[in-house]
Amino acid sequence: MIADILIPLVVVGLAELGDKTQLTLLLSASKTEKHLHLFLGAMLAFLIVDGTAIVAGDWVAGIAPDNSVKILSGILFILFGLLTLISGNKREDAKSKYHFKNQLYSGFILIFVSEWGDKTQIATGLFATKYNDLMVLIGVMLALSLLSIISIYLGKFISDKVNRNTLAKIAGVSFILMGVAFFLS
Repeated sequence: MIADILIPLVVVGLAELGDKTQLTLLLSASKTEKHLHLFLGAMLAFLIVDGTAIVAGDWVAGIAPDNSVKILSGILFILFGLLTLISGNKREDAKSKYHFKNQLYSGFILIFVSEWGDKTQIATGLFATKYNDLMVLIGVMLALSLLSIISIYLGKFISDKVNRNTLAKIAGVSFILMGVAFFLS
């Protein structure tokens, strides 16, 4: 039973280390003050995507054609990059009435779209065919939670140390490059 948690935790944790998902969270965290909302949106997306993988086993990889998922992901990343470049160095206003909704939604959408068909989602589905479904979900969510917290913390730390205008340009260009990478993969 311990292996049912530990194996997915270690494998998914190592596979996601430095992955586009973590880079996305790091960059998003550098542009906001609402880190908890970003985290909650991302975790909800992980829960749905990986929960679906667990329920469906290895069937999830066949839900949508790989090309359409990659195209949609690429478009969204490029859109987020352009919006980041356009917004420049403005940090989101903590008093904005749409702030909570935007961070939760942004974190959710970025992770939700980019994780479908990802290697860790497929691995999660495969683990569910061998191990206890609930234990696999716990192990995967622990790994993703820990890595997401680290990425968001690093994004917050970087945003406090680096000029906001420079950071906005780096983040915008990085999102666009990730979007282009989706098209090329």
